[in-house]
Amino acid sequence: MPAAPSLLIVPYRSKTGKLYSQIPTSGAGDFTVTRNTTATRFNSAGLIESVASGIPRLDYYTSGGTAGCPALLVEPAATNGILNSADTRTSWTLGANLTSGAIDVIGVSGNNLTVAVSGSNIGAALGRLQRPANNVALASGSTYTISFFLKQTGTHTIGGYYALITGAAAGDLGAGFDVSGSFSSGSIYNSAGTTSRIRRVERWGTDVFRCSETFTMTASGTLTSLNFAPLVSVTSTINPAVGTQLGFAAPQIELGSVPTSFIPTTTGTGSRSADVISVSGAVSGSIGQTEGTIYAEVDVRSFVSSAARRIVNLRVDGSNLLSLEMNAAGNGFDFLATVAGVGVTASASGITTGVYKIAVGYNSATNGTALYVNGTLRDTKTVAIPNLSAVVFGLGVRADGAAGTQLNDRIRAAALYTTRLTDAELATLTTP
Repeated sequence: MPAAPSLLIVPYRSKTGKLYSQIPTSGAGDFTVTRNTTATRFNSAGLIESVASGIPRLDYYTSGGTAGCPALLVEPAATNGILNSADTRTSWTLGANLTSGAIDVIGVSGNNLTVAVSGSNIGAALGRLQRPANNVALASGSTYTISFFLKQTGTHTIGGYYALITGAAAGDLGAGFDVSGSFSSGSIYNSAGTTSRIRRVERWGTDVFRCSETFTMTASGTLTSLNFAPLVSVTSTINPAVGTQLGFAAPQIELGSVPTSFIPTTTGTGSRSADVISVSGAVSGSIGQTEGTIYAEVDVRSFVSSAARRIVNLRVDGSNLLSLEMNAAGNGFDFLATVAGVGVTASASGITTGVYKIAVGYNSATNGTALYVNGTLRDTKTVAIPNLSAVVFGLGVRADGAAGTQLNDRIRAAALYTTRLTDAELATLTTP
């Protein structure tokens, strides 16, 4: 068995401004937590709930939308531009060919839509639920994500959204989503100035799914109205047969390529500050300064092509650091060792979403640094090791000057060792 770690975090003990480590017990490894707004999490009961400012979010979401063991949720700042997202029955306009009823969708007030008259569609006032006058500014070249919860309340499984965009990018944007289990999606509108459309369906609970679409603007515009309705297929605008039911809740549009945790709004936009989780000073004794090991278990929901997203970052500054991260290609993990701005990277590609155990043993010997993922050696490198004085989870401060470096996902456990574990120990440590 490997030697005991010098620092161990299995997130479950916390208070305002603090995330406690299990090792060391002296408090030298306890992390400072800052986030000056409330934020939401998926709690142990399987519901979305608000967490007060400064409290780390121990999120119980696991793949498949069940409440499992908590993981540390680390996300960047974000703003939701869809108004009255906390309750889609308030200030939303219901089409005359639909009826509705209040519904709870894993802790968020929603609207259960029923088709009352056939022949309508999501693009017509009679056949949709609409929130007008959102007036969300969309910048040319920027990437945005629209998301919402869809709850299956009967036998029907297909619903969608339709957004009206004005300005230079004027046109319609919309998509349908089938949550029957095969999880298909498709375009229903595609005349707005957008490109690189990516659609997703994730299970978030019993008969509850989070549907999302990411797109990049090819011109500037303004998202005015947002509409929802049950549809006959993922590529059709038409409402299905009379009596069809589907629930909708928690609509959101945000800057970025990942649908982040729900940000509730009423008559104005809502914002969430970044999670910043770090420890420095006394923790330097828990960091292997000439050799060591970094271990992390992560629950990866979203791999995207963007800047590298930090998981565990050992650092002095942006020019001297060791970083275990999700890679910029959006398909794996990297270990980056940088001294005086010169970096060497060990890589593991071909990774999809799911739970992964990752460990890197490092030293300055030739090919002495090894990266293991789920029990398998993925890469070796020769690296230089800087002197290190701080540990940051998810790198919420962007202190290295790179854009988009926030993890934007969940850490189930992390550990440091002051020695480089053997390859056999690294394989054992990361075997699922």
